[in-house]
Amino acid sequence: RMQLKPIVLADMTAVYGISFEFGGKMGIGLISIIIGIITILIDQITKALIVSNLYRDEVVLIDKILSFTYVENYGAAWGIFNKYDILLKILIPIFILVIIVFLIKSKPTKFETFAGSLVVGGAIGNYIDRLIRGYVVDFIDFKFWPVFNFADICIVVGCIMLVISLIRRENNDEN
Repeated sequence: RMQLKPIVLADMTAVYGISFEFGGKMGIGLISIIIGIITILIDQITKALIVSNLYRDEVVLIDKILSFTYVENYGAAWGIFNKYDILLKILIPIFILVIIVFLIKSKPTKFETFAGSLVVGGAIGNYIDRLIRGYVVDFIDFKFWPVFNFADICIVVGCIMLVISLIRRENNDEN
């Protein structure tokens, strides 16, 4: 049996999701947290591997198309706002909270919950870098695009998924 309801965590925050009952309860809120943690772990592990093996170096994967290139990103996406470190350290947690509150208040579908988990996990992964290193480690280098990392992929994919879902919601509401 499935029910949509809030799941309150130990710190009194709520993750809104679908709970599944199989003799006990396992909520999508817990699954969302697991997805977020897995996203953060993959992001931090890949960055640690790049920092320890590729510091200020490059490994060409496909000549003139794709390489792993160590880059220190002091800004936000694509290096914008690179002189506003303090502002980013304040705005990023607010962005994370806005996404979480949006998901709680909007009665999300499984699709939206998964998308939100990717966005939040990716944002937290990059925020960890910003707090620990003072910059975000980027390394995936398509020569025609700014260098990015796994967390960036999760944020972009999650945002695209959320936009698609919101468009579908609006179309369903109009019909």
